[in-house]
Order: sequence, then C-alpha cells, then structure tokens
Amino acid sequence: MAEKEPSQRQLRVGQEIKKIIANQVERDEIRNLQGVNTLVTIMEVRVSPDLKYATVYVITSDKSKEQEVIGGLQLAANYLRKVIISKTDLRYVPELNFRIDKTFEEVVNRGIKYLTFDDDNYPQMLRNIENPPSVLYYKGDLFSCNLNKTLAVVGSRKATSYAKEALRQIIGEFQNTDICIVSGLASGIDTTAHLAALDNGLKTIGVIASGFDFTYPAANKDLYKRIENDCGAVVTEYYPTFEPLKFRFPQRNRIVSGLSYGTLVAEASLKSGALITSNLTLEQGRELMCIPGLITNPNTQGIYKLLKNGATLVTCADDILEALGWEIKIEQKSLFDLPELSEDEKLIYESLEIEEKCVDEIQSYTKLSIDNLLMYLTMMELKGIIKQVDGDRYKRVNPVNCS
Repeated sequence: MAEKEPSQRQLRVGQEIKKIIANQVERDEIRNLQGVNTLVTIMEVRVSPDLKYATVYVITSDKSKEQEVIGGLQLAANYLRKVIISKTDLRYVPELNFRIDKTFEEVVNRGIKYLTFDDDNYPQMLRNIENPPSVLYYKGDLFSCNLNKTLAVVGSRKATSYAKEALRQIIGEFQNTDICIVSGLASGIDTTAHLAALDNGLKTIGVIASGFDFTYPAANKDLYKRIENDCGAVVTEYYPTFEPLKFRFPQRNRIVSGLSYGTLVAEASLKSGALITSNLTLEQGRELMCIPGLITNPNTQGIYKLLKNGATLVTCADDILEALGWEIKIEQKSLFDLPELSEDEKLIYESLEIEEKCVDEIQSYTKLSIDNLLMYLTMMELKGIIKQVDGDRYKRVNPVNCS
C-alpha cells in the first residue's frame, strides 16, 4: 500500500467510494461475488492525485479465495462505478482497481496488533457510531480493559492546576475498580487522566492521531510505554507511517467518545477540541458530563455552555455512576484518609463550624480574595468536605458522603 500522505480531497473522495462499495459488498449486491463463501472487508480506497484512479484494498476471511474475490470484484468494477455515479456528486468517478491488502502482514511483523470492523472482538460501542474506523491498530492489551465500563475524559491542553487536581480527585475515587479511562494522550487534561488512572489501579486506553512511528507529544513517550506494557492499550486508526497532522485530531476524537459510555469534560474554552468531542458524544447518544470550574477562567466558558445545555454536573465519582447507571461500590474515605487541608482551606472549614454561610460571610471571616475563595470552595466540594446549598451558601458535610 502506498505510504505517501494523501491530500484532503483524495481522502474525501476515497471515503465516499469506500462507503458505497462496502455497502454493496455487505448487501451482497455484486453478482460476481455470489458463490464466494468468504467474508470480504473493504479496508481502504486510495485515490490518485488527479482523481482518475482508485485502488481499493480488501481482505478476506479465507486466504485461499483471495484471487477469486479480487477477480469477482474487478468484474464488478463498471457496475460499482455506475452505483457511485448515482450516489455522489463526483464529476468523474475514478477507475477502480482491486487489491488484497498486505498491510497487516507488515504491521504484525512490527509487533502491532489490529482489529478489523468485521472481527467479533471489535468494540461494540465503537461499531455503533457513524463512520467507525475500518481497522484499529493497537499496542498493549486492549482486552484487559473492561470495554463495558469505559469513561472518556477530555479537556484543555493548557489545563489549570485546579482542573488537574479536581480530575485526579474524581478519578481517584474509582481506585481499584474495573472502570477504564479513555483519553487522547495529549498534553494537559489527557495526560492527567491517564496518569490518574494508572496511579489508582485502573486500566486506560490512549487514542492517538497518528501512526505508531510517531509519539505526540514527545514528552509522553514514557506514558505511551507504561500504558502499552501492562496498564491498557494505545490505539489508532492510522497506518504506522501516518504523521500527527492537524486534521487528524478531530477525526481521532470520534474514537475517544465512540469507545465510551460517557464523556467527562474537565476544562474547555468555547473553541476547544474538547467541545468537538462533546458534540460527538451527544451525536453518538452518549452521556455528557462536566466538572465545574472558576467562572473567571476563560477555559471554563465551554464547560458552562455545556452545563446550560443540559450536561450533567460532576463533583464526585458517584455523580458519574448515577449518570451512567453503573453500580460499583466506591471505597469511601474517612476524615483520617482525606488529604491534609491547606491553611486557607482550614480557615474556610473553620468558618463553617457552627452553621452554613454565604460566600460574603466566608470571605469576611477568611479575608481571602474572591477568586481564591471560589477556587478553594470548589476544591473542597470536590473533596466531599463541604457542600453548596441554597444558591451561594455552603455547609460542612460528612466527608464520607458524596451527596
């Protein structure tokens, strides 16, 4: 298979042709294939730069019938071109040339595993989305992950320390359960999510926007290896030589959300990639959840837009379990297990000793700036130490109770 990077136009035309041919093969509408008792999968369509020729790569479940299948498809080429003309607005439909895809032999020799769409083990949640990848290349142990309890985590690459700490706190509450964290192995929230999963005995799946010849960002090289070796899997739809080009990241996002039962957004501006994943989550009919942030932070504007539009607000692991309908026993922590409070947090906690108070009253007691106070209040609520009641009022709660 040619390894030169195709243009966006070539990719678009190739995808259109692939979808139509795959549909014809699946519906058994190619007469020349009748009687060939083997499964045929259309893997990829590579279109020439001038759009005059298209090479259609296929695989079969029975290697002994490969040439028979190729012959049948080639005889059906003119019929298929007519179908493509009737179903697209292409001014010229490329001439079709069918070949057996030998990519997988090369990939396996490099220690990379793969799943095709027709494999029984192909993740069911991913199978159900629009435009699922024809093939998933992966390293690690994908099937050590519980694909029936997958949670996507997305957010800003330039995440604040608050967002990272809040995310670590929530994922930490899933410690030693069978929940699998899915994210994109990018900087910021993605990296925090993967590390929090690993540090708490959870499996994690990293979905990358390139082939395995590239590590992006380079700083995550050790994280890639850690996941691959014994803590989950790194997956991609791209052949090993494909670079992490800009347009591949939005394409990658549909797999992050597609593998998951719900998506948790930790921090997002109004124009972030996390909002693209959020929209995909809703299009795929999955649950969308958000961790609240400081209203003065531009990276939370996307969060509050999602919350206003109906996303579930999350301040603890139980909120996620309730939203997804999962029944998992969370090991609750006592006061003695909670992380030590900072001096400012102790002041806030102390101010609530007798009765609940509004933000102005707490500020009057602690003398903290409003920005710092709001940050600490949110962090303490995430830790299950205090709870917001009646608008801007707060009170102490039993730290072993998330509700």
